Amino acid sequence: MPQNKRPENRIVTVPNAMSALRILIVPFFAARYLLGDVPGAAALLVLSGLTDALDGFIARRFNQISELGKMLDPFADKLTQGVVALCLAIRFPAIRLLLLLFILKELLMLCCAVVLLKKHKRPCAAKWYGKVATVMFYVSVVSIVAMDWAELMGPNTVNLWAYIMLGLTGIMMAYAAVKYFGIFLSILQDNEDEN
Repeated sequence: MPQNKRPENRIVTVPNAMSALRILIVPFFAARYLLGDVPGAAALLVLSGLTDALDGFIARRFNQISELGKMLDPFADKLTQGVVALCLAIRFPAIRLLLLLFILKELLMLCCAVVLLKKHKRPCAAKWYGKVATVMFYVSVVSIVAMDWAELMGPNTVNLWAYIMLGLTGIMMAYAAVKYFGIFLSILQDNEDEN
């Protein structure tokens, strides 16, 4: 009788389904927001944030941590953050520079992950500082979208609160990027030592 797959090798799990849902939400968010449906876009973003907050807890609590989940969760985070930042940058030229920095940071992290995968090494799982940066990002962009909906922020308006929130988020994301890059170099060095 075949043995059950270990949790690490599972593909179909609740956390993986939640990460897949976040990936599916991305194009719908972009379409709703760019078409002017700010409430609909905000609702999708809140749903995405909630699934992101819950998937790690469910994975640990119910022993559903998997190798696929370790890659799918950060990919869903980066895709969501990149597209949301791009959408906001299109609408708000005043905060475009900060948002484009977020996009560049996510592209760099994605490139590091691709390098590791090409060397048959798995990228590290999400760490606490990455999760905190992600939560701060969600809070910032949901707040900006809400201010846009309430007409407290216009496309050409410099909003002090938007700068403060994005600035703090940027600091946390930079810290997370430095820490992740250190882990990337460590994994890469391990790969070179094995050869």
